[in-house]
Amino acid sequence: MDLKSELLKSIWYAFTSLDVEQCGKVSKSQLKVLSHNLYTALNIPHDPVALEEHFKDNNNGPVSSHGYMPYINQYILAKATEGTFNKEIFDELCWMMSSKKNCKVSVYQGLCSQRDCFKLFCLFNLLSEDRYPLVIIHPELEYLLKKISCAMSPEWDGSLLDDLLSQNSVLQDGMSVWEFLEHLSAGRLLHVESKESFGLALDDVFTEMYHNIIKKGYLLKKGHVRRNWQERWFVLKPSSLTYFVSEELKEKKGEVALDENCVVENLPDKEGRRCLFCMKTPMRMYEMSASNMKQRVDWIQAIQMAFRLRAEGKSSLHQDLKLSRRKQREAFQRSHSNQSNQNEPIADEKQHPSPEQHNLEQHIDSIIQTQREVEAKRKEEERQQREEQQGVQKDLRRQLQEANEDRERMVTALTDMEKEVHQQKKRIQELELTQQKLEEALNTQIHARLEEDRIRQDLERQLAEEQMKLADLLLLQSQRETLAVRSLEEQLLDDSAPVSTSPSNQELEESSREYAEEANDQAVASTPTPPDNQPAEENCQHQMDKELGTQSTNNLMLKHWKIQLNSLMKPITPGDKVEHLPIKPSCPRQGQALISTEFISKVQTGIPHEKGNGYNPSPLQEEEE
Repeated sequence: MDLKSELLKSIWYAFTSLDVEQCGKVSKSQLKVLSHNLYTALNIPHDPVALEEHFKDNNNGPVSSHGYMPYINQYILAKATEGTFNKEIFDELCWMMSSKKNCKVSVYQGLCSQRDCFKLFCLFNLLSEDRYPLVIIHPELEYLLKKISCAMSPEWDGSLLDDLLSQNSVLQDGMSVWEFLEHLSAGRLLHVESKESFGLALDDVFTEMYHNIIKKGYLLKKGHVRRNWQERWFVLKPSSLTYFVSEELKEKKGEVALDENCVVENLPDKEGRRCLFCMKTPMRMYEMSASNMKQRVDWIQAIQMAFRLRAEGKSSLHQDLKLSRRKQREAFQRSHSNQSNQNEPIADEKQHPSPEQHNLEQHIDSIIQTQREVEAKRKEEERQQREEQQGVQKDLRRQLQEANEDRERMVTALTDMEKEVHQQKKRIQELELTQQKLEEALNTQIHARLEEDRIRQDLERQLAEEQMKLADLLLLQSQRETLAVRSLEEQLLDDSAPVSTSPSNQELEESSREYAEEANDQAVASTPTPPDNQPAEENCQHQMDKELGTQSTNNLMLKHWKIQLNSLMKPITPGDKVEHLPIKPSCPRQGQALISTEFISKVQTGIPHEKGNGYNPSPLQEEEE
């Protein structure tokens, strides 16, 4: 079947979809729209005047199909050239126009989707008879169903088709595309396990038959420039061998045009590669490697078949197979008609059979009976095998169902585990964040503690230095006091040796030491202690003030002692009649010198005044000074 006949089938569906009244006529305005769409789909320059000129004598009323057919042949089909347009887009346009009117909604709700129905529509037109209205006969329908069934599973069961044809005798003469889609979508023609597997199988058959693909698959190809081996996806058509990066057909790497000068040959194993073969063209040689020996044989036979089709000028393998099946059916019908014509005179002879004919008939009957028994036995074995296969299929379905259940359980368990892992990760992140904060707080505390220790050590060091300074000052003060006391004692001894009423050196030394210790204690007690957290400068200033206070107190005490000692050093003379100066009432013994005990008690009574307000000498002492 040529390109013109294939296009005309799709146009016929589009034309009949416009015939709303089913009278075989369509209005001229609708034909203008249809013609414009056909021009666009076939990539032909549009000629709007041609239709008016063709039907200029029939401006009023509808235009019949007989009148539109010459216009299609002259202005549309005659200008269509193979390779200049996309035939799938053209068929989809005609399918869209006809399916809206003729295809039932229930068809899309069954086994076939809308895209699957379009693919079946194209395959139906490919295998339908070349007469209108278009129908597909039983052998071609069985061939198509076998292709789809074998693409799903290797087993083909034609019982559904036989039951449908036996129940509906009208379908035995042929089935329209709308009836075919309705019965197939309802599950009356094929045993289909799932809608997805049917869709995948139909896609493979559609690609093979509609796009004229003889064979496709992965092969290893040796590079022409870079002599390395790369895996490529090869697609073999009667006119070319194309190879891509992958089966998605997105990146085309090269194409080899096939002609009568191309040759395919086997190659011996080399470079660690097996199952090698090559295809030689006038330009270069293509080296390829199959996965196994069977694949290599299949590819070589497929390429040789493409060479044969190319040499015979045929563009489609399945069109060639369809013509071969049609010729076989026509030859069978002719032989059957000839045999029926020859059986008519034989029937007259059978009315008066001879003994030899009678024996021959018995022998033939026995052979037929034997053949029938053999056939019945074969059918019984096939039935048993079918039952065994059905049992195996049931077991496989059960195992598949169990595997699916196990997979679902595993998926559920994995989902739960993923959730738990997510929660644990979240908790770990929170713990890590908490740990980080605690470590930061700990580091801050450690740094603060170290700083406190450093400050405490500095304060201790400063305190130790101040204590050493204080000890040195106290030692120096004590030495000075000792020297002062010794000097006083020496003066007292030198001046008052003959006086019997003067105090002894030991009593003076003890009273001076007690008075100095009591003054130091009172000075230390009266001096406020600096807090631990005051700076080192304040502590030092405090110690200096304390030392200065102690030194001033000691100086006042030393001055007081000198005054007392000077008063005591006056010699005692015999009484005379000279009037004496009045004696101050503060003295406990007027006109007489104080003894040591009276001197000590007087000094002790004067200490509280010195503590509160400092030492205030009497007017007499100030005069003596």
